[in-house]
Amino acid sequence: MKTYINSQIVREKMNYAGAVNRPFLFAVDFEMESGLFVDDPLNQNEVLFRAGDVKNFTGTVISPNESLLKIKDLIRYAEYSEKFNIVMSGLRRGDTYLINLTAKTEIESSLTLKKILCATESQFGICAGEDFVSFSPERFVRIENGIISSCPMKGTIDASIPNAREIILKDYKESCEHNTIVDLIRNDLGKVSGRVWVEKFKYIDKIETDRGDILQVSSDIRGELPVGYGNNLGDIIFSMLPAGSVSGAPKSSTLRLISKAEGEKRGFYTGVFGYFDGTVLDSAVLIRFIEKKSDGSLFYHSGGGITVNSMCRDEYEELITKIYLPLRK
Repeated sequence: MKTYINSQIVREKMNYAGAVNRPFLFAVDFEMESGLFVDDPLNQNEVLFRAGDVKNFTGTVISPNESLLKIKDLIRYAEYSEKFNIVMSGLRRGDTYLINLTAKTEIESSLTLKKILCATESQFGICAGEDFVSFSPERFVRIENGIISSCPMKGTIDASIPNAREIILKDYKESCEHNTIVDLIRNDLGKVSGRVWVEKFKYIDKIETDRGDILQVSSDIRGELPVGYGNNLGDIIFSMLPAGSVSGAPKSSTLRLISKAEGEKRGFYTGVFGYFDGTVLDSAVLIRFIEKKSDGSLFYHSGGGITVNSMCRDEYEELITKIYLPLRK
């Protein structure tokens, strides 16, 4: 098990390393209580990661005899409904107008967490020893040449459904959810930027998984950072936490509702991690996430955005759809 440090120490270390252009890897949990910070991350193998084309490990192939991922104990629909109803009551009261509701599913796999990372494909990935692994398709923010960009993902559908692309783009509930998160991210980027704009609105990515292809809807929002931003990388990142796409809006009251509905801390699930190469910082939301408990049990965390237009059965099915491994070809 890794030793984690106070999140504010992570913030300070990020500020210092950014000011002197020193590469680092960081992670922060959802509650912003603890995190990790790794100097010279490409020359160590305790924490494996990939960020775009950069990674500190080599890929591997899964043999036919190895067990990939099997659901052992899925949250019962009745139990999920109780959480959903708490959230829906908050939406009707006006406590929130977009909230991310998550749950954990016990799974079985013969693979180690490191092998899972090495055998999967995703834009971002991290494995902290045998504590957790994330193979995330969702960028949190990228900072390069004075521009900060974020690509929230809201809207998921099984790609095998006829006309899936048209269905997800025209779905009223999904469109409302996506529009809300774009507005939230614009506000978050506005905390650290001058000019903010939407570079690309509602584009679709296809993700290949061990359970079939899925389509996910994203947008690209950008902002212009002030001169000297490199001295404050930690402050910039922390000022936007927790990530809007996995919390909701408005954040403060939404976070209280999440705590009430979910009933336990998320830990590193839906936190963020990132890599700074000395010039560019790229980071991701810690979703598509498997956690290993001290007794060896494995839990896959998943969820989705809820609005007043959401239907409980649909959201429950989306939670299940997101339990997958994006295996290497």
